[in-house]
This record gives sequence, structure tokens and C-alpha cells, in this order.
Amino acid sequence: MLRHPTIDKLQLLKLPAMVNALKDQHGLAEAAALSFEERLGLLADRELTERANRRLALRLRQAKLHQSAALEDLDTRTPRGLDKALIVLLATCQWIAEHLNVLICGPTGIGKSWLACALAHKAAREGHSVLYARLPRLLADLELARADGRYAKLMTALAKVEVLVLDDLAMAPLSDAHRRDLLELIDDRYQRHSTIVTSQLPVAKWHQAIGEPTLADAILDRLVHNAYRINLSGRSIRERKKLTQTDPAE
Repeated sequence: MLRHPTIDKLQLLKLPAMVNALKDQHGLAEAAALSFEERLGLLADRELTERANRRLALRLRQAKLHQSAALEDLDTRTPRGLDKALIVLLATCQWIAEHLNVLICGPTGIGKSWLACALAHKAAREGHSVLYARLPRLLADLELARADGRYAKLMTALAKVEVLVLDDLAMAPLSDAHRRDLLELIDDRYQRHSTIVTSQLPVAKWHQAIGEPTLADAILDRLVHNAYRINLSGRSIRERKKLTQTDPAE
């Protein structure tokens, strides 16, 4: 007799997972054999799990990750210079707590963006806010934001993200405004939050690619010296997949 009023009260309290768990327990012999505290504990566990899942789903939607990637699916068998010990270390997400960066370099198709998204996905699973952006597009958005009055608000939002992925650094020449925006962004995040950067160029060539020496010095000083580096090499994974699909004997 009390089951329906109890469900109504749980719904009023906005505990939908507990409602579903209570319905699942009803009529089960296994549940009837449990003590009140055990059954209540199972209801609470269900609610906590469902809330954690909803929060994770929201973080992943807000992250806008370019690829669906998870570190558990990382291919460590294909030779491309992956340091397995470093990947295990990064999977702990301690680098985020220490406000360190991750720099991923390598040729086209080697898996830089995938790995960046996998690290970001792991960060989201650990409760951190995450955002993915292709750097050329983000710099263009900042230019538009300056023109229509959204610049300060957008920069503030970017500064607050705990793990920001900047994909494709130095894909195209930077204008002076782009260099200054990049410095502003990196400076806002320096020693506060973590940034993942990918580039086809090795770190040693970033200074020249950024352009203006003074701004390049300032950007790299805040980005490089407190970062883990991953240098990928080898044949393009996309090319290997195409060859495998067209020639099964290879």
C-alpha cells in the first residue's frame, strides 16, 4: 500500500533513478531477502550512478570532441613512437591537477587528434570540464567575437575550461592579431588549467611558425616548459587502413 505514495514522493524529490530501482526491487525474491538498510543502499547507489552518468554525458556534449576516442582503445601495437609508460601516466590525470600541458606532434594521419580526444575523454570521465577546438577556427571565432563585443566573454569561458584541446597549431601563418589572441589565451590558462596542443610541426619549429619573436617567446614559455611531449612518427594510419581495405593480403 505504501509503494505508490513512496514513488510519488521520490518523484517530487526528483529522484528518478531511485524510483526505477524501487520498481525493479518490487516483487523480487532476492530484494525481499535483503534488510531495509541494504535495499536503501541499493536505491541510493542507483541514484548516484545515474547522476554521475548524466553529468558525464553533459560534459561530453559540451566538450565537442572531434572524434569518439577512449584511451582503452589506443592502438599500442602499430609502431609510431608511443611511450606506453607516458600514456599510463597521463591516464591518471594527475597532470591536470598539476596544471601541466600535453604537446602531441607528428605527421598527418598518425593519430594526433585521436590521441588528444582520448586524453580529453579520460579527463571528462574523471570529472574535468573539457573543450575541443581546431586552433585556426578558434582564432577566427575570436576575431569575430572582438568585432561583435563577445571577445571578453569568450576568453573568460575559454580560460575556465580545465582541459582545452587546441588542434592543428601552425597549420597556417598567424596574423599579428592571431598571435596576440593566442598569447592572451595561453596566458589566462598558465598555471591554472591544462592545454593539449597538436601540430604537424615538431616543437623546435613552433617559434618560427608563430612568427614574431617576442610574442613567440612569450607563448612558448607558457606552453612548452611545463608540458609532457608526445612525438609520433611512422606511416599514416589512414593510409594503412586504406591499403588494408583495398588489398586484404597486405
